[in-house]
Amino acid sequence: MTTQFHRFSAVAAGAAALLVLQGCSSYVSRGITDDGKATEVVFPNIDNDAWLKEGTFPNLDNLRAVAPGVTKDQLYDLLGRPHFREGIASPREWDYIFHFRKAGGGVTTCQYKAIFDKDYKAQTFHWLPAGCGDVLAARAVPAVERPAAASPVAPRRTTLGADGLFRFDGRSLADLLPEGRRKLDALAGDIKATDAVKVTGHTDRLGSQAYNNALSLARANTVRDYLVQAGVPAQKIQVQGRGESEPKVQCAQTGRADLIDCLAPNRRVEIKVFAER
Repeated sequence: MTTQFHRFSAVAAGAAALLVLQGCSSYVSRGITDDGKATEVVFPNIDNDAWLKEGTFPNLDNLRAVAPGVTKDQLYDLLGRPHFREGIASPREWDYIFHFRKAGGGVTTCQYKAIFDKDYKAQTFHWLPAGCGDVLAARAVPAVERPAAASPVAPRRTTLGADGLFRFDGRSLADLLPEGRRKLDALAGDIKATDAVKVTGHTDRLGSQAYNNALSLARANTVRDYLVQAGVPAQKIQVQGRGESEPKVQCAQTGRADLIDCLAPNRRVEIKVFAER
């Protein structure tokens, strides 16, 4: 009997510890279904539950790229790690704190939640307050598209091979290769304060479409971040990811190594610099 009691106590203690590690939080949404919906969406308390209470200013293009079916890895690439202690037992929801600058000055703070289906792909997304999502529809017209008093000239186009910019499958600043950094330093030195810059990431056709879309956008954002660190005004840079949709070459090699080599021109980052006379 004593042995059984000790076994029961050990199991109970382990279960209690697991609940603690999982957060055992009161903000878990109710009734999350296999297809990623909730009967009651519950948002966490920033002061009590957030590990990153200051939140972040998200990249709006990254937010617009979030769509049903993105994986946790893809969401991490686009938005970063969640800002709340979500637990360790495969949580089905991620929460963020986002700030947005108002046109007339000041900052709006919003909470953002992604709920995952049984395969841990995000399917539904929620804002608190609900109207915060309107910021995604209010896309500002890029400076390069606004009519200007001066006549625009043809943009300078620079194409950098992704294989020379990043380590294999890399996408972050830490993944930039020395040669890639030298090329970006030289480019940043040629960009004037009045120039507008458009950075577009491209991939080859290997991998899923969703993965390639996220990878191309992440690489474009990394190039943008590097140029900003080098002194290019952030508000002058527009980024986008085109995934595999605009290939330069078509390849039919059957061997994987040969196919990867042939598709190299498709793995690239294109940078256009728009200057006024």
